[in-house]
Amino acid sequence: MSSALSNHSGKSIFYDKAVKYGEHEIKYTHIINNDLKHSYINVDPSKGVTLKTPFADESKADEIICKKGKWILQKLKAVERVPKADKIVTGSRLQYLGKTYYALVKYDSEIKGASALFTPSKFIISLNPNTPDHNHAINKALEIFSKEQAVIKIRPRIDKWIQTTGITPSSVHFKKLKKSWGRCTKDNEIIINYESIKLPFSLIDYIIVHELAHIRHKDHSKNFYREVSKFITGWQELDEKIRGMII
Repeated sequence: MSSALSNHSGKSIFYDKAVKYGEHEIKYTHIINNDLKHSYINVDPSKGVTLKTPFADESKADEIICKKGKWILQKLKAVERVPKADKIVTGSRLQYLGKTYYALVKYDSEIKGASALFTPSKFIISLNPNTPDHNHAINKALEIFSKEQAVIKIRPRIDKWIQTTGITPSSVHFKKLKKSWGRCTKDNEIIINYESIKLPFSLIDYIIVHELAHIRHKDHSKNFYREVSKFITGWQELDEKIRGMII
């Protein structure tokens, strides 16, 4: 059964609904607003699927969702979170270059705080047992690891793409960005989020080319994406995936 709630203006009504699409059930929120001229579907990482229409016909709403069912499921699949562990202990899974790896936490009273090392099959985290806040120390060690690996693994790829594209930034920096994987400033500085070391190289390369293209086109116009498409095949799929991922 659907539930409804009117807002204070009385113009919009919200219904929580679900419709069967093949073997899948697509849950969605139907928002009716008489001021709209067209229907819209949005897939959001936190809000899920939302359908906005100017009409109240529930069967027609289900029909719209079903017609776009394949696209919606693809979007839902693309909306993935970079795995994060609330508390890192032995057995936790940590993300690195697009894969998840086993974490082994071992105690070492000879070190200060914590340190992180990656082997071909797992993360080894050394921790001083006398450290007041174990998780804070481990997260700090993993941040240092990410910064170092970004320089080692990502910086050479940036240099390669600068040579390939012929686009040269004024400078390149690695920082932790809260809401983006990369940034191009008005002065053509390229900033790459060092947390992108958790992503596969295909997405890392897309982030790099995306930001380099902003040196020539500061907006997301057709010319911008035309520039990106010169160097990245299938950029649309990569763009959709990176937009759906939560930092």
